[in-house]
Amino acid sequence: MPVVKSAAFDVDTYLAELPADRRTHATVLRDLCRTELTGYTEVMAYGMPNYQYGGTSEIAFAVQRNYLSFYLMRDDVREAFASRLADQDMGKGCLRFRGPAGPDVELVRDLLRAVARDPGGRVC
Repeated sequence: MPVVKSAAFDVDTYLAELPADRRTHATVLRDLCRTELTGYTEVMAYGMPNYQYGGTSEIAFAVQRNYLSFYLMRDDVREAFASRLADQDMGKGCLRFRGPAGPDVELVRDLLRAVARDPGGRVC
């Protein structure tokens, strides 16, 4: 199972490499990104799915050994959602989803919609 970096050349291959349970959660994130980030390009970068606007990655996700990472590379959106993110398992720029419940779909959708409202915003 990939840990952060994958040699996959596209997101379909990346997802196909994952165990079924992990693939389900990663597919939820992909579907949300593809739905909400119109005008963004889906690419593999840094060994994980990335969503770029104007060639700059603003969102990414990766299946880690113990969790699913959702990378929010927009400082402005993280700041705007500080109160909702305060109780989340966070790294500097990533949200970690652990356990069988998978990603918080409502939170991720809201974050993606905020990113999409101002594409090309301030990236960390």
